[in-house]
Amino acid sequence: MADPPEKPDDVAALAEQVAAGTDGISVPDDLVLEPATPPSSGAPREKALWAQIRDMNTGERTKLALRGNKDARMILLRDTNPQIQCLVLRNPRISEEEILMLGKDRNTDEEILSILAESRDWTKIYGLRIALVENARTPVAKALRLLPTLGEKDLARLARSKNVPNVVAVTARRLLLQIRERRGG
Repeated sequence: MADPPEKPDDVAALAEQVAAGTDGISVPDDLVLEPATPPSSGAPREKALWAQIRDMNTGERTKLALRGNKDARMILLRDTNPQIQCLVLRNPRISEEEILMLGKDRNTDEEILSILAESRDWTKIYGLRIALVENARTPVAKALRLLPTLGEKDLARLARSKNVPNVVAVTARRLLLQIRERRGG
């Protein structure tokens, strides 16, 4: 096999090469292909995958972020390089379930939550909008922008919640009052 072309340090340039198929980077097939059946005991395999991915260089992790299977995506979403985390969101095989899990996870990086909140495609999912507003790590401006898109029951729950920033709860109460005033006269 020929040596891969010179690898740029810039992750964005690398991502463009991977998307175009001109990267020359190889990653193990078991990290790209979705397994036919889920492994019976996930702990040993997951640990081995984590170690395998940890030992990869930036180019390999970039390719894996854009092409990897669900297990690889879940590990790379916790990568120390925020650019790699963002590239996972561009993986065409990422599912609504994975995105919803990210939105609900209180350990998800603020940048990822911000990207999700700005994405028209992902915010079409009502459950994600609720998850993002409820997640205390979502930037407040993004949460406030999503708040008016929620239903009355969810606004009522958020208005009473102690787990959201105070400004979100107060705004939810204000929106709830407006809805009730319009309906009641």
